Amino acid sequence: MSLAFLIFLVAWVIGMIGTFVPALPATVIIFIGSVAATLVDGFQPWPDLPFLLTFLVITILISMVDNVASAWGARKYGGSKQAVWGAVIGGLVGILPVIPFGLIVGPLAGALIAELLIVRKAPMDALRSAWGTLVGLLAGIAAKVVLHLLIGLYELWRLWEPAKSVF
Repeated sequence: MSLAFLIFLVAWVIGMIGTFVPALPATVIIFIGSVAATLVDGFQPWPDLPFLLTFLVITILISMVDNVASAWGARKYGGSKQAVWGAVIGGLVGILPVIPFGLIVGPLAGALIAELLIVRKAPMDALRSAWGTLVGLLAGIAAKVVLHLLIGLYELWRLWEPAKSVF
């Protein structure tokens, strides 16, 4: 394995773990790892520049997946903007290790609390909205996992050159 391969591998593993932590910019971590690996590997205008520019556009689009998926789930199930924000805040609180299944319970509870206390919806309507927001968030996370996996595998394949082995 080359040094560039190892640099990207570490960034990719951190990014994959960060996909499940709302506060970490997982896609950006993976992109920075790719840039660092490309520089260490000896940047070549062709084919590295087109690859990095394409990856930058994909990074920006992937970064929007959470917002689009949350909004879709909230709208589909009648949720408000406050429910989306409640789900995001609940997801951040859910990171705390004292909350079992916090990454699922946090967004659901946050959206439900926002709908009940801020929007003042009836309990059943609030629960339906919160559920939709949670479905959207989970769909966004699933999409990011797949995209991060595909990007990571492609970059690892691109950097794999057994002849430049560190070991």
